[in-house]
Amino acid sequence: MFKRLLGVSLLFGMAATAPPALAASCGDREVMTEKLASGYSERLTAGGLQKGRTEATVIEVWASDETGTFTVLVTHANGISCVVATGSSFFHIADKAPDPGTPS
Repeated sequence: MFKRLLGVSLLFGMAATAPPALAASCGDREVMTEKLASGYSERLTAGGLQKGRTEATVIEVWASDETGTFTVLVTHANGISCVVATGSSFFHIADKAPDPGTPS
C-alpha cells in the first residue's frame, strides 16, 4: 500500500512541476506573425519592451478591427515568439480631443 501511495504521490508531484502547456504555442516570430496576419486578419496595434531579470522581451498586441480578435505575443531576443493570451471583442480607447480653449 505504501509503495502505491508513494508512486501516485511522485507521479502527481512530477505533473505539477512540468513546464506549462503554453510552451506548445511558441515558434519563429516571422511564422507566428504571418499566421496572425493571414489567418486572423490581425495587425500589430501596440507593443513595448519588458525588461526581465535575465533578458529583455518584446510584448506585442496584435488585433483585428474586422473580427474583433486579439493575440498577445512575447518575443524573445532569439526570435522565438510565444502566445500568452488570445481573445475576442477587442476595442480601442480613443483619446479625448483636446479642448481648443482660448489662446493666451
